[in-house]
Amino acid sequence: MRIERRHTLGLAEARTRVEKMATALQQQFDLDSRWDGDRLRVSGNGVDGELAVSDDTVNLDIRLGLALRFMEGSIRAAIEQEMDKQLS
Repeated sequence: MRIERRHTLGLAEARTRVEKMATALQQQFDLDSRWDGDRLRVSGNGVDGELAVSDDTVNLDIRLGLALRFMEGSIRAAIEQEMDKQLS
């Protein structure tokens, strides 16, 4: 699943907001995360991927395990809602 959002926050503020977003999503989806440069790596039961932060975009690229693929629509909606909230 890939989702991209443009922003005008600058790199430092975007990283701060991505961290907040990850905290909210960790609670919903039981994820672990760690920073690797400007990429926040996320993993959990049936989820593996990253959020890449730049000066003007945040790109989410995650792979869902077979069981979670059936819920991709609701997972995507939750992630998009949180991205829009944090990056606006």
